[in-house]
Amino acid sequence: MIALTSYVLYLDHVVQKKFEGKRWAVPSRVYARALELYPDKFIHADDLHSELKLIGYQRSSDGLTAGSYMRRGNQFVISVRAFQHWDGQEPSRSIKLEINGNYLSHLIDASTGEALSLIRLEPMQIGTIYPSHKEDRVLVQLEELPPLLLAALLAIEDRKFAIHHGIDWRGIVRAAWVNLRAGHVVQGGSTLTQQLVKNFYLNNERTLIRKFNEAIMSSLLELRYEKREILEAYVNEVYLGQDGVRAIHGFGLASEFYFNKPARELTPSEVALLVAVLRGPTYYDPRRHTDRALKRRNQILDKLYHDNLIDQKQALKAKQSPLNIAPKPNRGHGLYPAFIELVKRDLKKDYREDDLMSEGLRIFSTLDPMVQEVTEKETTQWIKRLEKSRGITSDTLQGGVVITRVGSAEVVAVVGGRNVRFEGFNRALDIQRPVGSLLKPALYLSALSKKYTLASLVDDKAIQITMRDGQVWIPENYDQTTHGSVLLVDALSHSYNLAAVNLGMKLGIDEFVQTLHGLGIEKKLPYYPSLLLGAIEMAPIDMAQMYQTLADGGFYTRLRSVREVLTQKGVPLQRYSLDTEQRFDSDAVSLVNYGLREAFRHGTGQHVAARVPENVVLAGKTGTTDELRDSWFAGFGQDFSGVVWLGGDNNQTMGLTGSSGALQVWADIMVKISQTKSDASLTSNIESILIDRKTGLRADQSCLDTELLPFIIGTAPDERAPCANKGVKKAWDKFRGLFQ
Repeated sequence: MIALTSYVLYLDHVVQKKFEGKRWAVPSRVYARALELYPDKFIHADDLHSELKLIGYQRSSDGLTAGSYMRRGNQFVISVRAFQHWDGQEPSRSIKLEINGNYLSHLIDASTGEALSLIRLEPMQIGTIYPSHKEDRVLVQLEELPPLLLAALLAIEDRKFAIHHGIDWRGIVRAAWVNLRAGHVVQGGSTLTQQLVKNFYLNNERTLIRKFNEAIMSSLLELRYEKREILEAYVNEVYLGQDGVRAIHGFGLASEFYFNKPARELTPSEVALLVAVLRGPTYYDPRRHTDRALKRRNQILDKLYHDNLIDQKQALKAKQSPLNIAPKPNRGHGLYPAFIELVKRDLKKDYREDDLMSEGLRIFSTLDPMVQEVTEKETTQWIKRLEKSRGITSDTLQGGVVITRVGSAEVVAVVGGRNVRFEGFNRALDIQRPVGSLLKPALYLSALSKKYTLASLVDDKAIQITMRDGQVWIPENYDQTTHGSVLLVDALSHSYNLAAVNLGMKLGIDEFVQTLHGLGIEKKLPYYPSLLLGAIEMAPIDMAQMYQTLADGGFYTRLRSVREVLTQKGVPLQRYSLDTEQRFDSDAVSLVNYGLREAFRHGTGQHVAARVPENVVLAGKTGTTDELRDSWFAGFGQDFSGVVWLGGDNNQTMGLTGSSGALQVWADIMVKISQTKSDASLTSNIESILIDRKTGLRADQSCLDTELLPFIIGTAPDERAPCANKGVKKAWDKFRGLFQ
């Protein structure tokens, strides 16, 4: 008796310790940005429709049921689900809206007709950060489950739950007799409490010791805790399916896994199916064994009708409905693994890995599902197209893409390779390849921040540099020719190597390196001349930071993938706000960006610029490395900035220049995601002056080869070009002749 009492006390300690402590290691959930709807918002009707489907909204005849929508052309009725955002709860409500000319023109409450200024849809869940045992669950309280689900659960699994003390001895005897007569197991005798104990504390061993422990612990659990607490633990613990290596636990997650909706929205048919699956998640898997699951569901519905839990009309309607299983959601390992990897890296700066995997954090990221979808589609399509058109061996061309939002430095899309769902090597973050001419804008920013202008003449002539070790470096232009004295704007837009090296040696490598660091390049840089031509290995994410600073007018903001973090219960933990620092004069950056627009329109990107709509203004720079191993393009519009790298994992020659490869991908992405339809403006301290292209001096209508170039006020050349002086002299002679 002493030994038995001691053992029971030990089991009692085990029961209390886990039940009152941290019951589950709950994975963190990562969400995309929440789509905001407001009057005059730029949005395509088809994009809104796609977003609604991504977040699991169901199409209906009127759109007035929570989590449903109705669409007629560009008109929508949407019943927005309640959702806990960072700054408060978005209430459940039905809204009506209309989109005209890709702008949201009307937004009203469907019930009251009241005009609304802002509505946020619930964000799409894009990934999960798992504990090591790969169990997944969405914790719910009993109030969040349909009453019918709880009633059905007790009716089918444990009719005497309310009155037994953990073990139903009569039920055990009855089940044993039924199974004996049937010759196989057709009925279980375990109570919900026993099932909870088995799943929560024990294992599946079929031994007398395990059954003894189960009986004692079930009684102790009933003695220590209320029925409500036990039932709530059960509905969150019970195993209901498998998604690869991810185990689906609890009705909260099962509802999302099978129907792509929260449990509170389950219909009687769906309730019956979940209770049916409970008996054998593998045997009654509705995706693999549809007929078997359908038959079991209908048996459950008959039982619910027999017990007066549903009426005859409900039972008939439910039995006639199909299973309506949603397409299998890819949330276990993340729908966007390359982006989720960036989120993990950013969060590990502030959170322990164990907390990320077990505390059930709610992480609100910056990913834009629509931009991500476009980026994935264009990248994969162009990779296949280029392999075919360029004779590249199939499945060898790879890519890495990073898209950011201008103004906020938010990363909105990441592609880590041609297989966008692959969780392995992430080329957007980890590939290290020479970046070529992508660094040249930093060189010209260094020059324009000092005495140079876009009209300054730069020598594009042969140069050889003796290195410290005695070796001689002789750079060449891509076309292996020289162009003499050229305007600085032409040197940038046409990416002349010799002009860059001659200019860089005059400015000094130190100046160039400081500018690169100022633009956001944190990597340690070598102080040698070939750095001027991009002889340094970096990843697309590094280049994205540099071009983000250029797109933002010289204001540096660290790229971010996370906006806010909440606890499992919705308590705010941390908000990643903008931390911006002006590092360069905005006027000088404005001139560099003008040169990058020229590069896209008339320089290295001109053969692609022809297919870009006139009202979409883009700027950017190609990058090509030795033997055509790497193809780069980096640039920006008014809404987004982006970097594309194409190449082979084995550093083999791919035969692609920056313009024939990466630019193709970049341009099609940017055209499809651009929203602002106005020309990019220069800063207010800029004036436009007509320049003679041959001399870089002031010109007039007498000059034949001229260009209107922007200058920071007060920096344009005072001297007139010879052609302009001839015009003045000719006009003076004519005026003087009138009086002779």
